[in-house]
Amino acid sequence: MEINLSYFLLIFFLLLSTSIFAVSALNLDGTTLLSLTRHWNVVPPSIRISWNSSDATPCSWVGVHCNPHNFVNELNFSSFGISGKLGPEIAHLKHLQSIDFNNNIFSGSIPSELGNCSFLNLLDLSENSFSGEIPESIGKLHKLEFLSLYSNALTGTIPESLFQIPLLSTIYLSKNNLTGSIPSVIGNMSNLEFLDLGYNQLSGIIPFSIGNCILLQELYLNNNSLIGSLPNSLKNLKQLVYLDVNTNYLSGRIPLGIRGCEKLESLILSYNRFTGSLPLELGNCKSLTTFTAISCGLSGPIPSSLGQLTELIYLYLSENTLSGEIPPELGKCKALIDLRLSKNQLEGEIPSELGMLNELQNLWLYTNRLSGEIPISIWKIKSLQNLIVYENNLTGEIPNEITELKQLSTIYLFENQFTGIIPQGLGVNSSLVVVDFTRNKFNGPIPPNLCFRKQLTKLLLGQNNFRGNIPSGIGSCSTLERLILKQNNLTGVLPQFVINSNLSFVDLSNNSISGSIPSSLGYLTNVTSIDLSFNKLTGRVPQELGKLVNLEVLSLSHNGLEGELPSQLSSCRKLSKLDVSYNMLNGRIPSSFRSLRELSTLDLNENRLKGGFPTFLFQLGKLSYLQLGANLLSGDITPGLEIGSQSLMFLNFSNNNLTGHVPLELRKLTMLEQIDICCNSFSGNLEVFGELKSLVVVNVSYNAFTGHVPPALIKLLISSPSSFIHNSDLCVNCPAEGCLGNITFRSCNQVPKKGEGLKHVHIALIVSTTTLLAIALILGISYVLLRHKRRERDFLVSNEEGAPSLLNQVMEATENLNDMYIIGKGAHGTVYKVALSPNKVYALKKIAFVGFRGGNTSMVREIQTIGKVRHRNLSKLEDFWLRKEYGLILYTYMENGSLYDVLHGTHPLPSLGWNIRYNIALGTAQGLSYLHFDCDPAIVHRDIKPMNILLDLDFEPHISDFGIAKLLDESVAAAQSSTVKGTIGYMAPEMAFSTRSTKESDVYAYGIVLLELITRKKVLDPSFGRDVDIIGWARSLWNETEDIETIMDSTLVDEFIDPIIKEQVKDVLLLALRCTEKEPGLRPSMRDVVKQLLLFNPKCGSKHM
Repeated sequence: MEINLSYFLLIFFLLLSTSIFAVSALNLDGTTLLSLTRHWNVVPPSIRISWNSSDATPCSWVGVHCNPHNFVNELNFSSFGISGKLGPEIAHLKHLQSIDFNNNIFSGSIPSELGNCSFLNLLDLSENSFSGEIPESIGKLHKLEFLSLYSNALTGTIPESLFQIPLLSTIYLSKNNLTGSIPSVIGNMSNLEFLDLGYNQLSGIIPFSIGNCILLQELYLNNNSLIGSLPNSLKNLKQLVYLDVNTNYLSGRIPLGIRGCEKLESLILSYNRFTGSLPLELGNCKSLTTFTAISCGLSGPIPSSLGQLTELIYLYLSENTLSGEIPPELGKCKALIDLRLSKNQLEGEIPSELGMLNELQNLWLYTNRLSGEIPISIWKIKSLQNLIVYENNLTGEIPNEITELKQLSTIYLFENQFTGIIPQGLGVNSSLVVVDFTRNKFNGPIPPNLCFRKQLTKLLLGQNNFRGNIPSGIGSCSTLERLILKQNNLTGVLPQFVINSNLSFVDLSNNSISGSIPSSLGYLTNVTSIDLSFNKLTGRVPQELGKLVNLEVLSLSHNGLEGELPSQLSSCRKLSKLDVSYNMLNGRIPSSFRSLRELSTLDLNENRLKGGFPTFLFQLGKLSYLQLGANLLSGDITPGLEIGSQSLMFLNFSNNNLTGHVPLELRKLTMLEQIDICCNSFSGNLEVFGELKSLVVVNVSYNAFTGHVPPALIKLLISSPSSFIHNSDLCVNCPAEGCLGNITFRSCNQVPKKGEGLKHVHIALIVSTTTLLAIALILGISYVLLRHKRRERDFLVSNEEGAPSLLNQVMEATENLNDMYIIGKGAHGTVYKVALSPNKVYALKKIAFVGFRGGNTSMVREIQTIGKVRHRNLSKLEDFWLRKEYGLILYTYMENGSLYDVLHGTHPLPSLGWNIRYNIALGTAQGLSYLHFDCDPAIVHRDIKPMNILLDLDFEPHISDFGIAKLLDESVAAAQSSTVKGTIGYMAPEMAFSTRSTKESDVYAYGIVLLELITRKKVLDPSFGRDVDIIGWARSLWNETEDIETIMDSTLVDEFIDPIIKEQVKDVLLLALRCTEKEPGLRPSMRDVVKQLLLFNPKCGSKHM
């Protein structure tokens, strides 16, 4: 028994020692690899399963390769999904020759210890999130041949030591944030074959020494900020296959030295600032397959020598000022697939030789000066997919050959002089996607099968002479997104529509379409705009339109519609424009329209609508245009109106049967510019109109108004006396003889008629009584104010000793203004986010007062004045607290931050369509106009800039810091003799000679904001060049080209398919240039700016009375 026990113990200890030996047997490379995983947040399952610490070596582990001596010499973790950092322990793997960590989620810095891996010949850390600088120590890897660090977040300069590694043949550093210049020592790299430095922030010139890299095959320097010219030394690069320098600031001529390019296949020069013409020697680059020189500043003719490039596949020369004719020799480039010569100054006819390009898929010749017919040979290119030749002077008819182009998908012919009938078979054999024939002279019927293959997205045939019915296939085209057939001679009835969630825009206006509006329009679930105006439609407005919850514009004017307006339209909560004028609608205006909170234009003119005046419409906060004229509305306008609209600029309820007094509440319409109430039976006086400070047009004729014309209306009376006629008891208090010029109007000084003397006695008694009451009221107010001042002093003392309850909540929510709650810093202080609850979020601004001149009482008065200013485009001041050296001001929080954030600051930048930008421009202008003209005294902002324009959840703008700049200027002025008013880049020129800010200087700064909205460039953008600001850059480009697309943000190009939007952007640009005139007197007032912006946008409906 004892022997058996001893034997068992011996076996147990042998097994235990074997197990211990096995655990400790993993070699040093293996333990190093395990230590690397301690830095990882995510370890892939394949590694967890494979990497066994009980193995003797890691040579069988996934991603690991060893040499014959069991030392790790290769690590390949490409696309493993590893997250975390790369630990310095990797330097312990002394035999490493290859590291491939491509496409993972590594972060942090690249460990400098990598420089100790002296046998390394391949290092690939691309497509990760490494940050920091490239370690200098990598330059010690003298055996390195391949280095790839692209697509990370690396910063700093490129170490010169990288370009001194003798064997290095491949360097990929693109898509980082590297700065500085390209080191000139690059010329020492005799083995360099591939160099990619694109998509960084590199500056300076391309070193001349790069010509010493004679083995270089691929050179990518694109999307940087390089300047200077292309070095002539490039001619030494005989092995060069790819050269890409696009999107830099390179200048000078394209060097003739590029003729040493026998192997060059791809030459990308686009988006630079070259000058001169294309060198003839380009024809010697016989291997060239891709040549792009878009927007390069090139001029002169297209060299015929390009016809020698028989291997050429892509030729892009758009957006230059190339002139002359298209060389017919281009027809010899038999391999050409894509030819783009658009937006130049090319003239003459399209050469028929282009029809020899049998592989051609894309032909872009738009926006030139081409004339004549499109050669029949081009209509026979079977491979043609996209033909874009709009904005030329092309003529002729479209031949039947177009129907045989089976690959054709996009055809833009708009703004030419084409005539004739479109071949009726178009679309049967082609998978058409876009057809745009707008503004030509086509006639005949619309081809019936344009959507035969169910891929058509845009059908734009407006402003031609098409006749006949709209084909039924258009209504059943479920892929359609935009349908514009306006201004033709179309007849018949509207087609039935199928369920379509793609169609967003329908314009069939200005035709002779008859019949009723089909209820199937309710199937267009995502439509935003429908225009059926100026037709011959009859019947009722279908209630099914109420299903269109995304509808923003509905225009049915100038038809023969009858019946009542359906109340279901109130379900279209996004509706901003409703125009049903010039019909025969009857019944009452639905009270449910009060829920149309986005409505800005409502035109019900020239119908038979009846009932009382719809006072609820004044509650619509965004309403700017209200036209109710020429209806059958009757009765008094109920007093005690609730005025919710601060933006109403046009008001017309003329030619009705309205009676009584005009309600005094209308004086709250501070933005109102035009009002027409003629041809009613109103009575009373005109005092309310005299208080409308923005009024420029008024018509009160053919009523029963009495009393004197208010002084504020005298100018309007002189300019348009007919607007006041047929009010028999209306008179003028004329201070001097002839004050009305040649206008004859009854004077209030004339002898009163019988009974008027007694009336004057009554008036005198009333005035006397009123005066006594006023004196008593003043004494009472004085007493209250004295008590209030005493309380105000107590308030300030209590603020210096102990905070009120709301301030306690604010300080608690921000942990006593902890930096972690800071959301912005600016010239006027620091801003904190204050979340008291999920539904109570504020922005708190802390501003320092060096020594406010007026003392705390004056400071309180100033801030209280600011707090009383109310406008939907001004930030709302909620509360404030003062200390001796600083103040805290509480504002409503804005979810989308500042305009600066959405234009320049956030990453990725949000998409901003033109409608959003226009609304920001308009809202900002309306807010500024209110400060300038509707506040007493007027408020000059002094520091208009994108950072002071805040955006709520709907991107509605709210101007912040109005009045604050004045406070701080006075505060600083107590401590120093001179101050700068405003922000550098936004200050008007006259501010260099004066410290007094004016309304005109606000207009100047606003003009710069407009330019930033259009271009999405900063006021001092490095792309403008030295000493050039956004005004000089935009004005210079416009004067040179008059082409809005060279100036505006390229992301807006897709919207330019709608010419109305293109015209709007151009109009706003010209307005911005007017606002930024050097002479203050040449700038418009902000009131004029608002007026112009409303005229630019057809949605506002204020282009006509």
